[in-house]
Amino acid sequence: MTRNRRTTADPMEEQIERALQPGAFIADAACSAFVGHLEHIAARIAELINSDPPRAVALYEAFLAACHVKAEELDDSSGSFGQFVLDLYCGWITARQADGADPAATAARLLACMDDDDYGLCHQLETEAARVFDKANLAAFVALVRARFDAAAGAPATNEGALRDRSAYLRRHWGDVLRTLYVAAQDVGAYVALAEEGGLGAQDCHTIATLLLAKGQPEQSLAWVERGIDLAGQVPQAAMAGHDLATLKRQLLAKVGRRNEALDGAWADYRQRPSRYTYDELLQFVPAAERGAWHARAMDAAMEAPRGAHLNSLLDLLLTSGETGRLADLVRQADDDALEHLSHYVTEPIARALETTQADVAARLWRAQAMRIVNAGKSKYYAAALANFASARRCFECAGLAAEWQETVRQVRADHHRKGGLMRGFERLVAGSAASDEPSFLDRAKARWSGRQ
Repeated sequence: MTRNRRTTADPMEEQIERALQPGAFIADAACSAFVGHLEHIAARIAELINSDPPRAVALYEAFLAACHVKAEELDDSSGSFGQFVLDLYCGWITARQADGADPAATAARLLACMDDDDYGLCHQLETEAARVFDKANLAAFVALVRARFDAAAGAPATNEGALRDRSAYLRRHWGDVLRTLYVAAQDVGAYVALAEEGGLGAQDCHTIATLLLAKGQPEQSLAWVERGIDLAGQVPQAAMAGHDLATLKRQLLAKVGRRNEALDGAWADYRQRPSRYTYDELLQFVPAAERGAWHARAMDAAMEAPRGAHLNSLLDLLLTSGETGRLADLVRQADDDALEHLSHYVTEPIARALETTQADVAARLWRAQAMRIVNAGKSKYYAAALANFASARRCFECAGLAAEWQETVRQVRADHHRKGGLMRGFERLVAGSAASDEPSFLDRAKARWSGRQ
């Protein structure tokens, strides 16, 4: 049982109040530093859990109460304050467990907090709480949540009233909470019964398979994976679950001695979506002695794959695989419009890697990056565009393709002549005058100042 709390104010409460800065609005930009200060105080409270759990419980409760009020005075767009409050709840649970508090009372308090949560500070609290619950507290929380689920399941369906009062919403909500808790308890039987009661889905099959694998039952896990793949094929919205199930299936096939089947599946997936990720997964199932041959086979398949939406992934795959020759060939086969639609996170590393050996390819990539910016009219990135144009010019000239650079100049002048902020710098670049050739801001200011003397 929890012992009586102190009647006098705890000196740490004053520190909590000062740190929360009552009355002061905390902007999102300042929220991270603000939370960092709160975390230092929370760490000091955590140190009391073993030595003085009743005091730790009281301090956590005071801190939580104050945080719920402070939520009205800050912008938590980053989510750092919300995560901090969830951590406080976990500390409070741990302290109550150390103090020998009644598990049913702790569960009831948590549910009351989840019910009265105007600012979303308890969102997915069950996930965080499940990580710190001991066996008795987890069982008590499951029992209360199950009672709510059963009550919602027995209520007549209605579309009237507030969303939180509608029985269908409540069934889904408390069903999801129960799923989280059954996973934490590794209670496969309860999870299966709940999932089948509410309508088994592909994601449920993946969860059940993962639980069975953790219990050392790969054959049973594989059976659930197969069932989940069948379900995913019937529901277009289950594509992500289907992908996860296919990945898990290959791991299970290898574990139960069916490695060739795993390799066949990984190869089929790679051929459908060549990328560095499907390539890495493929190699997991390739015998070490055969990796060279499989690498060549995989690279040939990548070059034969349809381009379109996969161009980003193909370029990234060839770059990370060290296939610079194939990489250059792929860029040469792509038209300028396709290159301009690629992210600079993909094209810039490739351009840098190919500058010394494939200058013509690097030039096209630098030009594509620059054109992507100016075509979109992103004026705040014009300096980056000019730097890309300068790199493109240098590479075109190194490759003996001066005519390509002149065509680029003609195109920019024709299409973007009204963009004064861009064209002033671009014409200096064309004339061979770099930005560094001009006097700096301070030099111009000093020259103006000296003219006043």
